[in-house]
Amino acid sequence: MFTGIIEELGTVTRVEQAADVVRLTVRGPRVVEDARHGDSIAVSGVCLTVVDSDAETFTADVMQQTLRMSTLDGVREGLAVNLERAARVGDRLGGHIVQGHIDGTARVLEVRPGEAWRVIRFSLDDAIASLVVDKGSIAVDGVSLTVSAIGDEAEGSWFEVSLIPETLAATTLGERAVGDRVNIETDILARHVERMLQRGAHHTLPSSLAEPAGEPQHAEPTGGAA
Repeated sequence: MFTGIIEELGTVTRVEQAADVVRLTVRGPRVVEDARHGDSIAVSGVCLTVVDSDAETFTADVMQQTLRMSTLDGVREGLAVNLERAARVGDRLGGHIVQGHIDGTARVLEVRPGEAWRVIRFSLDDAIASLVVDKGSIAVDGVSLTVSAIGDEAEGSWFEVSLIPETLAATTLGERAVGDRVNIETDILARHVERMLQRGAHHTLPSSLAEPAGEPQHAEPTGGAA
């Protein structure tokens, strides 16, 4: 599990194509300080497993399904990526619960600069549009953000986020331009609620909770003076 608070901007230093996976080497001195084989690190929102590491870099394998679902299908050497280590028990949850399981990608439709902030509008796939709500949480390239606006037009659905200077400087979102692709992960709570509604409430409660409440039961005495 992650929180969507980016720890470091990393750089892809090597891309190796194997038979069924792509092996990435990423430079990120901060996130590899305590990295061990098998640890999880989110790379622009995609949860990857560390297979090797040294003082400066870590290596991870990316499966074909992950490549198809995310922007990592276009990964290249020199690419800047957002990095976050998995959360530990006791850590502050500064963002929201992020799994690192990408729902799909979106494209930047519009970038509107302000005096000290920036508003970015992204396309929204119809398959996940119902999971994105105004003032709700969403992860864009692994960054925990609050949806500032949503809408529907003839060209399709969209959502907007408002980015403060810190987010623009500390993540890759500061470099995003119209046409760029980003990874999208919707709020896990929204996904669970939608699933419950699809199945129907009577399928989600244990039978003991769904039964009407009856008279309280009292244990019969097992002994004592006559």
